[in-house]
Amino acid sequence: MAMKRENSRGSREMPRGVSIGAFSDKETAAYQRRTRLQHAQERAQDYVEAIAELISSTGEARATDLARSLGVTHVTVVRTVQRLQREGLVTSLPYRSIFLTEAGRKLASKARSRHRTVVAFLEALGISSSAARADAEGIEHHVSAETLAAFERFLAQRRTREGRVDVQRAFSSAEERSRKERGEHES
Repeated sequence: MAMKRENSRGSREMPRGVSIGAFSDKETAAYQRRTRLQHAQERAQDYVEAIAELISSTGEARATDLARSLGVTHVTVVRTVQRLQREGLVTSLPYRSIFLTEAGRKLASKARSRHRTVVAFLEALGISSSAARADAEGIEHHVSAETLAAFERFLAQRRTREGRVDVQRAFSSAEERSRKERGEHES
């Protein structure tokens, strides 16, 4: 077991070249960079997804509705929308609705799809619907493409199995009805 040493500031640190758990320093640093990048993209994804939902349900996305939907202040929405405008994801004029650009619509669609997949996967594991929706809000931004693809394969296999089970049940029920109509009994 690696021993921690005290640095010049009096705090304890791992010696250089020693890995934490099963990961090397380089792997750990790469994972941390990826997580920071995902955190930076998280807000943009949440906003474009919420804007798309508002436009779909009410025909427009206003800053006050967006603030209410996301549980943030109007000022936070205005500042974030300005940033999203600079990033080319939305367009807006003062005191007017917020609109998604083509890039914003694509990001919203991708975020919505990821969200649905994560929720469906968690529910397939037996997680309650409300817990799955809440947990998906964090997971959807951090799940890798590889893991998301595995979730989708799992769900597809599950639907296929359930479809086969339903066909078998229907066939068994039809056979049973047929036997009853002919006056036969199960042995």
